[in-house]
Order: sequence, then C-alpha cells, then structure tokens
Amino acid sequence: MDRSGAAFRRGRLRLAHLVRLAPVLGFLTGVPAGAAPLAPTPVPDLAGATLQPVAYGALPGWSADDQAAAFATFLASCRALAKAPAEVGPASRSRLQPALRQACAAARRLGTATPTPALARLFFEANFRPFAITPTASPRGFLTGYYEPEVEGSLIPSADYAVPVYARPPDLISDAPGSNKGPAYRMQNGARVPYWNRAEIEDGALAGRGLEICWLKDPVDLFFMQIQGSARVRLPDGRVIRLNYDGHNGQPYVPVGRLLIERGIVPRNEMSMDRIRAFMEADPAAGKALRRESPSFVFFKAVPLKDGEGALGAQGIGLTPGRSIAVDRALHTYGTPVFISARLPIASPAPETPFQRLMIAQDTGSAIVGPARADLFFGAGAEAGRIAGRIRDPGDFFLLLPRFEPREAAP
Repeated sequence: MDRSGAAFRRGRLRLAHLVRLAPVLGFLTGVPAGAAPLAPTPVPDLAGATLQPVAYGALPGWSADDQAAAFATFLASCRALAKAPAEVGPASRSRLQPALRQACAAARRLGTATPTPALARLFFEANFRPFAITPTASPRGFLTGYYEPEVEGSLIPSADYAVPVYARPPDLISDAPGSNKGPAYRMQNGARVPYWNRAEIEDGALAGRGLEICWLKDPVDLFFMQIQGSARVRLPDGRVIRLNYDGHNGQPYVPVGRLLIERGIVPRNEMSMDRIRAFMEADPAAGKALRRESPSFVFFKAVPLKDGEGALGAQGIGLTPGRSIAVDRALHTYGTPVFISARLPIASPAPETPFQRLMIAQDTGSAIVGPARADLFFGAGAEAGRIAGRIRDPGDFFLLLPRFEPREAAP
C-alpha cells in the first residue's frame, strides 16, 4: 500500500513537472504545446554493433560537459546538411538526414547566439535519444587523434623546396567518387590498371604534368600531411595557404607504426607520431624505405583559409578543435552527435586525462573503420600534433539519435 502510494505520488510529480516544462520543450523541439507530435525516428541497425538505449544520467560526465560548445559545432553541420546530401554514406541516411534536419530546425529556433550550457544541454536532451554502442568484436570502441600540421613550403621549386605536393590527377578514376575508400585506376592501352603507387609517384610518375600545388622542404612533412589529410603551408614571405584532402591513389594504407612495432624498433607502449618522425629523421634512407612500404598516396587541393577556422572536414565545413570527430562514413551520418567517454594521454603521455565530451561527426578517414571508431580533431600546430600523435586508446561511445523526423518522412 505504501509503495503503491509512493509510486502514485511520484507519477503525479513527474506529470506536473512535464506540464510545467511543456512550453519549454515545445520551444526546444519546434513543436508548439497542443500540436500533434512529430513522428518518432526508428532506431536504425548499426552494422558490427548493437545499440542499447540509455538514460542521459548514465552518460559519464554528461552534466559537467559544455554542451554549448557542441551546440555551436552542431549548428555548423546544420548549415552543411541544408545543402544537397553527399553521394556517399550509410543506407540509413534516407531516414536519419531528415531527422537531423528536423533537429537543426529546432536548433535554429534558439537563435544565432550560442545558448548557455544548461540550455544547450536541454536542447540535446529534448531532441536526441542516447544509445550505447557495443561493438561486436570488442567490448569498447577505439580512439585516435589527428590535427592540422603547419609546414614550410614554397610556390616555386628550389634546392631547399624540392618535395612536390600534387593535386588530384585528371586521369585518376574512382569507383566511388567522393569516397575516401575503395580502389582507383588509370587507363593504359584501353584497359584499367592500378594507379601509380607511392614509390612510383616519388620517382617521378606525375612529374612535369603541372599538378604541383607547392613544394615542401621535408618529405617527412608531406607524409604526415597525407596521414592527417590537411595542412597549413607557410610560405617564405609569411603567407599561409591551406591544403585539403582531394582523393588518393586507391592503394592500401599500411600503418608504418605497426611495422616499427613488429620489427622491435619501437615498443608498442611507446608508439606515437613523434617516435615515427624521430625514426625517419634519424635515418633518412631508412625513413624513405619505410614510407614506401605504404603504397597509398594522398592528393590535395588549395582551399580558403579563414581566420580562426579549423581544417576543412569531409562534410565541407571547418572543424572545431575538441568537438569534431572523423567517423566511418559507411556507417555514420555527418552531423550526428556522439558522446565519448575515455581516459586519454592529453595532459601527459599517460592515459590519465578524463575525456567526457559531446562530439559531432564531421569528417572521415581511410583508417577510420568500424561502428565505435573515431579520430578526435585537436586543432593545428605542433602541440596539437603531439597530443594527437600519442592517442591510441579505448573509449565508450554513445550515439545520439534524433527523437523525431518530419511528419512527411514517416511511413
């Protein structure tokens, strides 16, 4: 009797709380009080993982995060989602993109000014449902980091600047235009053949075709540019140009760090981008040979460099340090919020810094494969590179799926 009465009283209190919040929830979701509710978005399948609904209270550190920063990053994705959809993406995009656009419409109701963290938190809670991602192959997800290098270069070749950065060749044929994965070819005697590999390109396969965007001082810089997918190139006169990923030769990417571990050159627990660079710089000939064991070769394009804007992600917008992630484009939709909980080597080489943060999927990469796999963007420059280069850690992933889709999108 007592339990039944207590449950009844708690139910009345929750009902009264929802009644008081109805105008606020209507404002946050774009559904006025008394209007017919939007259609609930069905939960999609996620290949290679199970999705388990959880409460926001179960997200470690959710209440302590600055969701206002994530809201600003989400709005940037909303501007991209307003344009024509990309030609690649998960099969579920046909339902998720309209639902994300519905959430974007609700976000725009808050105005262009960044809301307070508390209001932004309410926005995400009102418009998204959290689901824990449990990969089939492992109990947790996996995190790495990336950044935008800044390197020295010139628009004119010389003895000091002799490493060419190539634009995408016009004879490069891809079976998946717009994708960063899959094979690429060229035509030879009327037949398709694999495109030139790294060694062939370094030996001059593309030389003299007018594809050089600029020239760098250091071949190691080019290699790390290709891993990161973008860079700022500082010219001798002080100007800076930005180069962004524009496709690759379709050859497989081989993680050279793994090769150094397998050969006993670098201990697994000490592997980082800094250790790879140190090996290549200490023995240039051995470094060149190591690079050539990864036949993949990335091409670039020059893009505008706006003050304060991060590297251009695959969604076509500037990335936000500490809030943008690269995901598997075959499984996830750009603009989707993902809450990540982990302990990472940010403050020091030891994985001791709590990282509990709402991130937005805005980029992809050829090495980012799997349902609970993300590359964390840390910004530009040497310090961002040091942090990004040492992150190879497990983490827990929570996918935030839109609660509602437009009525016309419902079956």
